[in-house]
Amino acid sequence: MSNQSTDQKFEEVTVRTEPIFQGKVISLQVDHVRLPNGEMATREIVKHPGAVGVLAITGDDRMIVVEQYRKPLGKSQVEIPAGKLDPGEEPMTAALRELEEETGYRSESLQPVCSFYTSPGFADEILHLFAAQGLTAGEARPDEDEFLECTAITMEEAKELIAQGRISDAKTITAVYAWQSYKLTGSF
Repeated sequence: MSNQSTDQKFEEVTVRTEPIFQGKVISLQVDHVRLPNGEMATREIVKHPGAVGVLAITGDDRMIVVEQYRKPLGKSQVEIPAGKLDPGEEPMTAALRELEEETGYRSESLQPVCSFYTSPGFADEILHLFAAQGLTAGEARPDEDEFLECTAITMEEAKELIAQGRISDAKTITAVYAWQSYKLTGSF
């Protein structure tokens, strides 16, 4: 079955879009759509410029992470270095920038691991995950509104942090399992 026929079979045709909110990072709109059966429905959609995450493993087999407070969750989380794409920015460029800004580390090269939609039921955000190779430590330069702490953890520590709920975001969990797969197979 081709994607073309599947897309046509399930397509919801936008009849009208109502802009609701335009923020610094996201915008919100309500789309009025015609369903495949001809009925009408509304869809609340969060528009996002896209983001990157970096799986950075040190020479002594530790994953670089940052801990920061996440206001929507009301608690601190341990995550891989990540951030949103600037307008017109290539994902690989953003990944190198975010790695250095948040952790101080520079990477000789990046390898794409995967890209995934974070919440396709209501948002168009796509996150591009990269693996960083050839790390060199340096000084972090977080954005003025970012307060975070950088550290390096083992695979066992990462799994324990997942079990504790201190790592609970999709990008970091995906990165941990990509790292585990790499350790077992030698590829992402």
